[in-house]
Amino acid sequence: MWRCSGLRRLTGRCANHKVWRWRSSKACERALQYKVGEKIHGFTINQVTPIPELFLTAVKLSHDNTGARYLHLAREDKNNLFSVQFRTTPMDSTGVPHILEHTVLCGSQKYPCRDPFFKMLNRSLSTFMNAFTASDYTLYPFSTQNPKDFQNLLSVYLDAAFFPCLRELDFWQEGWRLEHEDPADPQTPLIFKGIVFNEMKGAFTDNERIFSQHLQNRLLPDHTYSVISGGDPLCIPDLTWEQLKQFHATHYHPSNARFFTYGNFQLEKHLKQIDEETLSKFQKIEPSTIVPAQKPWDKPREYQITCGPDSLATDSSKQTTVSVSFLLPGITNTFEAFTLNLLSSLLIGGPNSPFYKALIESGLGTGFSPDVGYNGYTREAYFSVGLQGIAEKDIQTVRNIIDRTIDEVIEKGFEDDRIEALLHKTEIQMKHQSTSFGLTLTSYIASCWNHDGDPVELLKLGNQMAQFRQHLKESPVFLQEKIKQYFKNNQHKLTLSMKPDDKYYEKQTQMETEKLQQKVNSLSRKDKERIYEKGLELRTQQSKTQDASCLPALKVSDIERTIPFTELDVTLAAGEIPVQYCAQPTNGMVYFRAFSSLNTLPEELKLYVPLFCSVLTKLGCGILNYREQAQQIELKTGGMTVSPHVLPDDSHLDTYEQGVLFSSLCLDRNLPDMMHLWSEIFNNPCFEEEEHFKVLVKMSAQELSNGIPDSGHLYAAIRASRTLTPAGDLQETFNGMDQVRLMKRIAEMTDIKPVLRKLPRIKKHLLNCDNMRCSVNATPQQMSETEKVVERFIKNLGRSKKERKTVRPHVIEKPAYNGSSGSTYVNGSQIIRKLITDPTFKPCQMKTHFLLPFPVNYVGECVRTVAYTDPDHASLKILARLMTAKFLHTEIREKGGAYGGGAKLSRDGVFTFYSYRDPNSIETLHSFGKAVDWAKSGKFTQQDIDEAKLSVFSAVDAPVAPSDKGMDHFLYGLSDEMKQAHREQLFAVSHDKLTDVSNKYLGIGKCTHGLAVLGPENAKIAKDPSWIIR
Repeated sequence: MWRCSGLRRLTGRCANHKVWRWRSSKACERALQYKVGEKIHGFTINQVTPIPELFLTAVKLSHDNTGARYLHLAREDKNNLFSVQFRTTPMDSTGVPHILEHTVLCGSQKYPCRDPFFKMLNRSLSTFMNAFTASDYTLYPFSTQNPKDFQNLLSVYLDAAFFPCLRELDFWQEGWRLEHEDPADPQTPLIFKGIVFNEMKGAFTDNERIFSQHLQNRLLPDHTYSVISGGDPLCIPDLTWEQLKQFHATHYHPSNARFFTYGNFQLEKHLKQIDEETLSKFQKIEPSTIVPAQKPWDKPREYQITCGPDSLATDSSKQTTVSVSFLLPGITNTFEAFTLNLLSSLLIGGPNSPFYKALIESGLGTGFSPDVGYNGYTREAYFSVGLQGIAEKDIQTVRNIIDRTIDEVIEKGFEDDRIEALLHKTEIQMKHQSTSFGLTLTSYIASCWNHDGDPVELLKLGNQMAQFRQHLKESPVFLQEKIKQYFKNNQHKLTLSMKPDDKYYEKQTQMETEKLQQKVNSLSRKDKERIYEKGLELRTQQSKTQDASCLPALKVSDIERTIPFTELDVTLAAGEIPVQYCAQPTNGMVYFRAFSSLNTLPEELKLYVPLFCSVLTKLGCGILNYREQAQQIELKTGGMTVSPHVLPDDSHLDTYEQGVLFSSLCLDRNLPDMMHLWSEIFNNPCFEEEEHFKVLVKMSAQELSNGIPDSGHLYAAIRASRTLTPAGDLQETFNGMDQVRLMKRIAEMTDIKPVLRKLPRIKKHLLNCDNMRCSVNATPQQMSETEKVVERFIKNLGRSKKERKTVRPHVIEKPAYNGSSGSTYVNGSQIIRKLITDPTFKPCQMKTHFLLPFPVNYVGECVRTVAYTDPDHASLKILARLMTAKFLHTEIREKGGAYGGGAKLSRDGVFTFYSYRDPNSIETLHSFGKAVDWAKSGKFTQQDIDEAKLSVFSAVDAPVAPSDKGMDHFLYGLSDEMKQAHREQLFAVSHDKLTDVSNKYLGIGKCTHGLAVLGPENAKIAKDPSWIIR
């Protein structure tokens, strides 16, 4: 997987990574026993450092023979992670590090079968497996909770990275190749194919990515950052197999590697395995992969670029993007990087920041330019700020505003409260527990460590915060001085503008055609014969049944038979509102959620619910205007979010719950303040701020539109399932292309008042406690105080003056299971869910093609099957995984060249086939049909079924954070007993059950199907009257 902008930092604006601290610290105590200078399995311990704020102990080592660096973070967390990272510094845009990242995972000396990486997904209980190519490093991480699994995966990853086969046919499949359109027919034209080739064509349909990539290339033009590490589709065909092997030889050596482990497994075992299986076979070299410092400019520079038009915008005159960027110091100066990251958040974070006020609220554009803020993933960091969605004539105006804003900040500085709010945010990030903390940490330290910075210093956030406070105390103008130094007086300044070109994709296709012609014209007859033969050979290889017996595997017997049960208490607050309490080790944090029903809301307002949710906490409330509200939310909470939900019933496909979820978190000391904010939002929300509402609408519409290239397969699936269940139409309304288009329309209205006036009408139906339930996760010690505060909040809530009728007449009252009705772990009252059903609903087939100017497709086909508690649901879940691993992966990715594809079963009983960044569309739909025929024929073994079960259970048993425990019961009414029954159904899935459900549900004419494609014009679809073209 290619990451065009590296990885985000832990603090400040981009801090969506979450930190997990537990009380127990056996792992930390064990690590503290190590002594500096101690030798273990060929490694020497260089440093042992406790980092109490993250509740971990860091152990730094180096390998004696090869100089390989190693960092172990010991922490009482059973989700253990390994990663190995290489500094990869390409000097051209052929995508060599990215294609190499794909190809090393296609077979190695010890595991020579094809594609061990994808095969291990089904032979393991991993909680994460992937690989990433950044601008200047390649990272291979995995995580698992099972010690045997850890050893298995470590063996496969080490062999892949250090001893790959790098076969020519794998390079052809993963990178690029010339091949006949139909490999079996040499009369069909030769075309470019390859997984990375298509992935990158898809990546550059995203205008934000085009802009970010050019920004980095132009601002850091001297060395590796001037090229595209993921590969430019026009340069990828220049890469040869020889060059790929050479790049591996020079970059994938232990002397150029950094090893990382995290969790509570024993360090000695990791060191022994890594040394024996890999490092003992190498000697030290001096890798020449260092990135030199970028030479600073003596005067600012400007560039203009073009991109594809925004297909959803009606106003084509306002699609220009401009930004001003400044080169900053090297990222290995930990404190300077911490300071500049915080400074960036102060400058651009939220409605109180100077650039938000000056740029976003100017009304000139639709949102900040891509890559806004501090970017610390290259050797020297940079800061960027600008606007997208502007008129070309306003470029200079935006530049002037940026210069003026810098001057104003130097003069006025920042309010103390804003700085406090930011430090409070960092404190919450250190306390909030996530389930993938190891992955967060390896990503967080990757760039700094890659350039020989100290990863341990980087993790000492407490020290950095203390140092920051000290500097502010000593010099009140500390931050203004930094702005003067790095922005005002910085000549290394780039102004980049991008405007749409209606012929952009046409020109790209033209250049690709010319490249292809050039390649084909240079071929001799012998070359062409070889291409034809190799194409057949690759197709034969891809179609062969693979012997994966060389790979290690867990067995189904390694899966826990039972799940741990979670204790829950449900009480009635204010005598009527159910509140679920779940005591968890939340580390001094309180998590509050409320769910409010939409049953009484008139149908014509439903479309506007997502917009209502996105602006509700951003327009002000009570006596607070929107700026003051934003400040209070930052000072007192870790965030307050509102989102629409369509929740399926566990036993009936035509029944669902519709509502809105309110979520928030805070430090326990701030709970009264957070609940007071919720009271004000519920009782006295402000819907008067028309200008700010316009700004929020524009930003939201732009974000939705920008998200399509990354989420096209999800939009296709939502549309394809729209007519299969009564909930499908509402899903499309809330989360589908209909919503994207509605937001674009609203954003372009000259008079937005009619939409703003709908919000108070929605509020009347939603922001009261008529149909509401709440949940709280906190530590046992916090519970009694928390109960009082939540009770007070509920008592203060409004009630409807008159009984509101539900809009849909068929409402079913359904209790969530508790002590009296099937769960011994839920105590107290019942949560009654009011579900909607439609006894007259008839599913029907619908085929939709959304025309988008992309060179790749996103394809979805959905089938209506059965609900969660039906035993067939478990069989279909295993079948989806089996079809993906044993059939669809080969057909859609390996043969078809799509970046991804497969099948999945949702909790709502909709079975989905999908493909992602796919050069094909109709052919992919045929592959879905062939997959069904394959499943019905039963051409799979017991081993295949066991592997599918392992893969399904790795998702079912994924770790759940303390903040999320009990959520299945709260939202879906699922008790642990029901989940255990479903677990037993999964264990019981057999060959007969799989062929039975394939025949019963998936065949043509069995159940209703829906189809959707997002992508370019298609002659076959255009001629077929059964398709609706949008």
